Amino acid sequence: MKVWLLLGLLLVHEALENVTSQHLPKNKRPKEPGENRIKPTNKKVKPKIPKIKDRDSADSTPKTQSIMMQVLDKGRFQKPAATLSLLAGQSVELRCKGSRIGWSYPAYLDTFKDSRISIKQNERYGQLTLVNSTSADTGEFSCWGQLCSGYICRKDEAKTGSTYIFFTEKGELFVPSPSYFDVVYLNPDRQAVVPCRVTVLSAKVTLHREFPAKEIPANGTDIVYDMKRGFVYLQPHSEHQGVVYCRAEAGGRSQISIKYQLLYVAVPSGPPSTTILASSNKVKSGDDVSVLCTVLGEPDVEVEFTWIFPGQKDERPVTIQDTWRLIHRGLGHTTRLSQSVITVEDFETIDAGYYICTAQNLQGQTTVATTVEFS
Repeated sequence: MKVWLLLGLLLVHEALENVTSQHLPKNKRPKEPGENRIKPTNKKVKPKIPKIKDRDSADSTPKTQSIMMQVLDKGRFQKPAATLSLLAGQSVELRCKGSRIGWSYPAYLDTFKDSRISIKQNERYGQLTLVNSTSADTGEFSCWGQLCSGYICRKDEAKTGSTYIFFTEKGELFVPSPSYFDVVYLNPDRQAVVPCRVTVLSAKVTLHREFPAKEIPANGTDIVYDMKRGFVYLQPHSEHQGVVYCRAEAGGRSQISIKYQLLYVAVPSGPPSTTILASSNKVKSGDDVSVLCTVLGEPDVEVEFTWIFPGQKDERPVTIQDTWRLIHRGLGHTTRLSQSVITVEDFETIDAGYYICTAQNLQGQTTVATTVEFS
C-alpha cells in the first residue's frame, strides 16, 4: 500500500514539472521572490545626436527684400521686373512699403524741376508718379527704406527696390541728349563712359570712331557695353582719344547718336596741385600788386579758391578774379588750368605780409603762401 502511494506522488510531481516547463520560455529560469521583473538588456543602441545647424555655413547677412510695387490699372499691383518697356506717354506709379522712403530717378527729371513727377509719403508707403512720359525719362527708378534717429537718416540696405524703365518713342532709339556734342574725359585711374543709352531693350548698339572711320569692338576686356550706362572704357589710355559716336539698330530702323570728344587726362586725381606767385615781392607805397594762385588738374574737376591776406581784418578793398580753361600739353593730354588772382591797388604798410591761397576740390585741399614786403 505504501509503495503504491509513493508511486502516485512521484507521478503527480513529474506532471507538475512538465506543466511548468511548457509555460517557461527557453533559457528562462523562474524568478525568485522579490526579483525585478524587467531584465536588463545587453543590446547596444547607438545614441541619437540632435542635428545642430552650422551657423558658420549659414549666411548671417540679412536678405534684401524688394519693397517696390507697380500700380496697374483697376487697382492691381505687381512687383516690377528688373527692366520694364513702356510706350512714351504712359503714366507710371510706383509704391514702396515703409513710413520713410527715399527715392532716386533719372537726373533729367530734376533738371528743370519737372512737374510731371511727384513724390508723396503716406503713412505706410512712399509713392512716385510720372505722367506724360518721354523717351528722355528712360533710366533707373529706385527706392529704399530709411532708418532715422531724429533728423539724421541712413539707408536701410535690407529694404530696397528698383527697376530700369525703357520709354520707347517713335523715331528715338537713343535717349535724347540736350546737346549735339559732348566731352568725355579719359582718366587713367578710373573708368570712362560714353553715355549712349537706348530706349529699346532689344536694340543692337555699336561704337564707332569718326576718323579714321571704323567700328570699335566692345571686347569685354578694354571696353564693355552696359545698357544702363553706355560703352564703358575699363582702363582708359591715350590711344582711346578722338571723336566717337554710337549706332543703334532695332525693328529694321537705325539711328546714330550725338558725337563724343574723348580727351585724355594728363593729371592724376587727388588734391589740387597748387602754386603761388606774386607780381613782385617788394612793393613801393602807392603801387599795385597782384598774387596769382594756379592749379593744374583734371578737366572735369572744379576748384574753389579762398584767400587770407594782411589787410583782411581792416577790410582793405581788394579784387579777386577766378578763371579756368582747358589746355593741351602734348601727346593729346588735356589739363584744366584754374587760376585765382588777388589784386591790391595803392599798396600801403597794412598790405605787407603773407598772402595765403587755399585751393580745394572733391579729393582735398592744398594751401600755399608767399610774402609781399613794403619797400
